[in-house]
Amino acid sequence: MDILESPEAMRAWRAGCPGAVGLIPTMGFLHEGHLSLVAASRRQDTHTIASIFVNPTQFGPGEDFERYPRDEDRDLRLLRDAGVDAVYLPPPSAVYPPGFQTYVTVEEVTRRLEGEARPGHFRGVATIVLKLFNATTPTRAYFGRKDAQQLRVIRRMVRDLDLGLEIVPCAIVREPDGLAMSSRNVYLSPEDRAAAPVIRKSLLASKAAWDSGTRDADALRTLAIRGITAQSRANLEYVSLADDDTLDELYGFVSGPALLSTVVRFGHTRLLDNIELG
Repeated sequence: MDILESPEAMRAWRAGCPGAVGLIPTMGFLHEGHLSLVAASRRQDTHTIASIFVNPTQFGPGEDFERYPRDEDRDLRLLRDAGVDAVYLPPPSAVYPPGFQTYVTVEEVTRRLEGEARPGHFRGVATIVLKLFNATTPTRAYFGRKDAQQLRVIRRMVRDLDLGLEIVPCAIVREPDGLAMSSRNVYLSPEDRAAAPVIRKSLLASKAAWDSGTRDADALRTLAIRGITAQSRANLEYVSLADDDTLDELYGFVSGPALLSTVVRFGHTRLLDNIELG
């Protein structure tokens, strides 16, 4: 497994790789969710690249950039064992050199949900992902469905900028009790960890109603809200039922595919989850 620490080294490595190349962008502190993306690439692509970069531009003031969990040695060992061919591991100075001033803004799909809760977040996400695509020129890039809005932002950027690669969404990997795997789960206290599966259970209650024929947006949202707020340790930030593509909030009768998503805070830890309806 090769480790590349500059865009120039990454591009030189990529130039010697015929065939399809898959990219798994990560911020490190890997878990089974990340490794499932590696496995998906290895099934489809001739070569697999993973990137590790904790991107400062997607963290806002007071967020957890400095304390975001990091374990580079463990990450590299996991990627090597998973069969990754190369890891792109640039330092911040290689990604954002002195005088850097060019950013990518995806407009409408970032205005709501996490875009509203974390101003500037998706500008940082879109910028770093485009820079990773430029350095690695992948055939396909793999993203988990847990970060549902991020996935839609990246899809839109790829379409709008004619980047000519395939974005492959992959299923959320969960703990046995249903909690979506996340690098931030390590922050949870034992008590909060025991309470956190209420998120998945509440979303499933709404899906059960959908499967039984409920199409009223307020009713579907209310089911999830009631379930989450019944857990005293849960601090609900929002529940959204939105158009699956545009993320415009839905009201009244829901006729087409929809995304039911939520952010719940346990202590200082924000947990995201979602479920697709229809």
